[in-house]
Amino acid sequence: MIDRDGYRPNVGIILCNARNEVFWGKRIREHSWQFPQGGIKHGETPEQAMYRELMEEVGLRPEHVKILGRTRDWLRYEVPTNWIKREWRGSYRGQKQIWFLLRMVGRDSDVSLRASTHPEFDAWRWSEYWVPMESVIEFKREVYRLALNELAAHLSGDTRKKPRSHSSSIIAS
Repeated sequence: MIDRDGYRPNVGIILCNARNEVFWGKRIREHSWQFPQGGIKHGETPEQAMYRELMEEVGLRPEHVKILGRTRDWLRYEVPTNWIKREWRGSYRGQKQIWFLLRMVGRDSDVSLRASTHPEFDAWRWSEYWVPMESVIEFKREVYRLALNELAAHLSGDTRKKPRSHSSSIIAS
């Protein structure tokens, strides 16, 4: 499902623990780390898609998390042409995302990266809220920064400090 501007509706998930550290998943068979995310299916609300993706990618159910906030509007990123499947070129530009900030109320042992038949991640860890942006693929960095900045207001404590600079080495991932 691609909108008339060429963007696929999607959700992004920032999952934090009681220490306001965020869930960071390592893409299967890759050396890149990211937050859980996924497409919104036809007829699904962003919240329904978020819960489905959370189960598929992380193995967590609604009772394992509490929604702290979500972005007001869609955040968009464009995918470089060389990453787009040939048959989609010309009609697909990238993704538009609603981001959710969740608090994990379950235990670390509730996380299951093998909850679906097509796992997205092969490792995970907790990281400080403002993670180094160079860990994020370049074309997603600005959306990560925008989502983390907007949703930080829903957290309490020292993690609300923003990165020291906008250099590529320190940024909200």
